[in-house]
Amino acid sequence: MYKKLEQLLGEQKNVKVIDASIDYTDYVALDLSANHTDELGLDLTNVTVFEEFIENHLSNNKAKVAFGGYLEKRNLYRRSTVFKNEITDERNIHIGLDLWIKAGTTVLAALDGKIHSFQNNTAFGDYGPTIILEHSIDKITFYTLYGHLDLNSLVGKEVGQIVKKGEVIAKLGAPPINGDYAPHLHFQIIKNLENKTGDYPGVCSQREIEFYSTNCPDPNLLLNIK
Repeated sequence: MYKKLEQLLGEQKNVKVIDASIDYTDYVALDLSANHTDELGLDLTNVTVFEEFIENHLSNNKAKVAFGGYLEKRNLYRRSTVFKNEITDERNIHIGLDLWIKAGTTVLAALDGKIHSFQNNTAFGDYGPTIILEHSIDKITFYTLYGHLDLNSLVGKEVGQIVKKGEVIAKLGAPPINGDYAPHLHFQIIKNLENKTGDYPGVCSQREIEFYSTNCPDPNLLLNIK
């Protein structure tokens, strides 16, 4: 009997996608939902204020990494026309997992695989430098996306290049190179890339949620951050 990808993801052990020396006990959840950031009166358009907010959250919780955001509805994207214009629905539901930590932190391949594609997505509020890996487990092919990297992360990369689980594949970028966000990794699992290369939506509209929540399962099934 064939297993579903979600089950296979849950069976993987000891998976990390940033700095292998940081234990998951040093992670803390972070709520960036629209309701919460509105309550805080957080100015999400100011990257300096946003970065200070992240740093304070880590310090107050004696943590090294803040994580969260899967299927979280956010106001964060209203500052960019990438997510809303005259002809599209507002895209404000996050379909990856964010890991917030300082720029320069190493980014690791989640699993054995190969480089599918990479590019610098330069629009304001976009991913910035991005790498997509292709994986296969029990004959099921799927992809992992790593967004908001530094520019050097794309240097020397080749499509088809083999990577091993836990191998350093990149470093986190700083604003404005990373799309003008507080430094973090956007990590996403994708079943069907829909023929895209170097890019894939990380935020969707309410009307699209049924498709994207199925096509992009919860990354924490794989990472298993408690």
